[in-house]
Amino acid sequence: MKKIGLIGGMSWESSLVYYKYLNERTKELLGGFHSCNCIMESVDFAEIEVLQSKDDWNALDKTMARAAKNLENANADLVILCTNTMHLCEDAIRDSISLPFIHIAQATGEAIQKQGLTKVLLLGTRFTMEKDFYRKTLLDDFGIEVLIPNAEDRTLIHNTIYNELIQGNILEASKNAFKDIINSSIENGAQGAILGCTEIPLLIKSHDVEIPVFNTTELHAETALQMALH
Repeated sequence: MKKIGLIGGMSWESSLVYYKYLNERTKELLGGFHSCNCIMESVDFAEIEVLQSKDDWNALDKTMARAAKNLENANADLVILCTNTMHLCEDAIRDSISLPFIHIAQATGEAIQKQGLTKVLLLGTRFTMEKDFYRKTLLDDFGIEVLIPNAEDRTLIHNTIYNELIQGNILEASKNAFKDIINSSIENGAQGAILGCTEIPLLIKSHDVEIPVFNTTELHAETALQMALH
């Protein structure tokens, strides 16, 4: 099994889900005492959040590139970034290493395409929803149209992620609000919903809403695992 390098800590709650999923799936696939061959470079999210709030993506590029290089130096065979938003730093990461880098939107797009869907709702931080790095990948590579919530709902989603989910707080009122946003998107043609922040699956499960949801954390981890095993 190849060694998976994970850039984590954004937040550690979702990085924990990656680690747990990779190990449980490895045991499920290989049996016995098998666990995942992996290494994590975990950053301090407080430092990341400050740079995000300043919109200082140059500094964030450098931080992510340094983390990726550390994983390469630790003999990782491939790298994944355990967060959706920070894929804005994709180019800096790719330029810093010679290893394969698995993009979370690619893993998500493949799963949506397999279900034959052509229009989906994207939930995530305001960076993920409002910048085009996610939508462009899905449209250009998979022909999938991406809807985003209205401005008021985007604010609610972003604030819930940063003020609740990243803090480990799962509130019923927020869960209901997210469910309403997803279900109401059906009127605009949404055939599915991307849980495009690695913390959102802590709040929303597939049985909570009327359309398929795409858990980007699990899809991303599964893609990395399959590459590591083959």
